[in-house]
Amino acid sequence: QVRLVETGGGLVQAGGSLRLSCISAGRTFSTVFMAWFRQTPGKEREFVGFISLSGGTTNYADSVKGRFAISGDNAKNTVYLQMNNLKPEDTAVYYCAATAQLSYGLQATRSYNYWGQGTQVTVSS
Repeated sequence: QVRLVETGGGLVQAGGSLRLSCISAGRTFSTVFMAWFRQTPGKEREFVGFISLSGGTTNYADSVKGRFAISGDNAKNTVYLQMNNLKPEDTAVYYCAATAQLSYGLQATRSYNYWGQGTQVTVSS
């Protein structure tokens, strides 16, 4: 089994930065593709960004492109989401997700088999 744990959320003012971490434990071959999603109350979970740990390829939602960056440290089984120039509309619970196969594309929630518990990010105006 795979377990994902997110840390690093919190309260920040608009324009500030936060770095989220996602540590994976378990069958690491099942987590070659990892992504971040976010969700606000009453809305569907939204794709934020993706990284392939086998090649380093990344992909981002248009809403965060140029502000957010994903990186991975295979030795630490950790993926990071660096969030800069945060905006109030970035306020959400952020989830880390992992899969061994992108059956429905890298932006689809149903492609990911494993999810963390989420971490709250709140951006004040």
